[in-house]
Amino acid sequence: MKRKDYYRWAERAARWGADYLATLRERPVRAQTAPGDITNMLPAEPPEEPVDMETIFADFERIVPDGMTHWQHPRFFAYFNANAAPASMIAENLTAVMAAQCMLWQTSPAATEMETRMVDWMRQALGLPEGFQGVIQESATSANVSALLTMRERALGWRGNDSGMAGEKQLRVYASPETHSSVDKAVRIAGIGQQHLVKVPTDESWALNPDALRRAIEADHAAGYLPAGVVLCVGGTSIGASDHVRETIEVAREHDLYVHVDAAWAGSAMICPEVRELWEGVEAADSIVFNPHKWLGAQFDCSIQFLADPEPQVRTLGIRPDYLQTLGQSEVTNYSEWTIPLGRRFRALKLWFLLRAHGLEDLRQRIRNHIAWAEEAAASIAALDSFRLTTDCHLSLFTFQYAPDGENANDATERLLRAVNDDGRIYLTQTMHEGQFVIRFQVGQFDCQREDVLLAVDVLRELTNAEAWGQSQVPK
Repeated sequence: MKRKDYYRWAERAARWGADYLATLRERPVRAQTAPGDITNMLPAEPPEEPVDMETIFADFERIVPDGMTHWQHPRFFAYFNANAAPASMIAENLTAVMAAQCMLWQTSPAATEMETRMVDWMRQALGLPEGFQGVIQESATSANVSALLTMRERALGWRGNDSGMAGEKQLRVYASPETHSSVDKAVRIAGIGQQHLVKVPTDESWALNPDALRRAIEADHAAGYLPAGVVLCVGGTSIGASDHVRETIEVAREHDLYVHVDAAWAGSAMICPEVRELWEGVEAADSIVFNPHKWLGAQFDCSIQFLADPEPQVRTLGIRPDYLQTLGQSEVTNYSEWTIPLGRRFRALKLWFLLRAHGLEDLRQRIRNHIAWAEEAAASIAALDSFRLTTDCHLSLFTFQYAPDGENANDATERLLRAVNDDGRIYLTQTMHEGQFVIRFQVGQFDCQREDVLLAVDVLRELTNAEAWGQSQVPK
């Protein structure tokens, strides 16, 4: 395709996109293809000669949409949503057209300075105090890895990057069992080791027990280990659990430990002042991450890491060879020194479009709606025959089991989940909680409505009545 044809095909793509979004409710939420179906529709060898755009676009329409799980579907209740408000989509299109590599201030001044401003807008929106700065990461996983590496270097007196881990005391990091698996990945990447991520027992609310944390740290000191930091969870992925932020940070401070707060999903809800009690005391943390691309409506990927003091992380991750110097400018910010990748996209643009197109009050109302509708759905599901809630709503997330008389609840719940997702009208997923197979239900798609949420209750009712269940293709 030649550049002169760009307008024609961009217009065609925009029309397709508008039609796609307008007809999402007519599609099954989860892809209904079998493994290998898409592979078998793709030629085994690359083309030697150009293929015309008409053919390429026709093949896209024929192959791709039916092989996709539709994350923007208003009845997507699985995982946490990767949202995409239309204003954010437009900004992402513009970012793609400019195709800038925003690694340094001089490579894209607007991208750097807008990132600084958008991070501060979000700091204000979340009620964090002045002084916090931040950087836009591609994901919370990247922020978690950055924080763990910073914990490591701080604990080692900044020796790890230069001389490695040999000869140093074994580091220890502390977290709740409800902490996201990306923290497990981070301790591996940081060279700390999986067995040295100490999963501290939780209390009856599935929050990390501060007294248990204190005992674990003291025991590790006595055993010759070197405690490095604590990772706190606010809105865990499995059931939405949140740690006691203030009390746990107080324990960490007794031992001069670095504290990182992973609020990847729930952080967006903190634009609503009434839910900020979930992370009361967070202003004392060293690092906080949340994902605007989850619940706020920003196009994936967009994750903000706030830092009380950027210097430790920049000292850990920053490298500035001669060829990356900005000549004549010593006071500019180069965000590539705050993150692991050198290459960076212009992620701030979609936040700028999103926040201006909706305003905070509209975004607050969407989150409040999702919480209210989730609570309504949870109560309705609990009232169905043979259903029981296994966890109440944590914001807009709850879990449940299907336990008909005479059947193993784990088996029956798994069978129901398969039937739900094969049915296609809604999409749910599972987790293990206290040894039980349970279904997660999370409301958070940007455009969903109350009727979408309540339809899920109808689907569960239909699939578990005797007649419909007998017609299910899911084996018992």
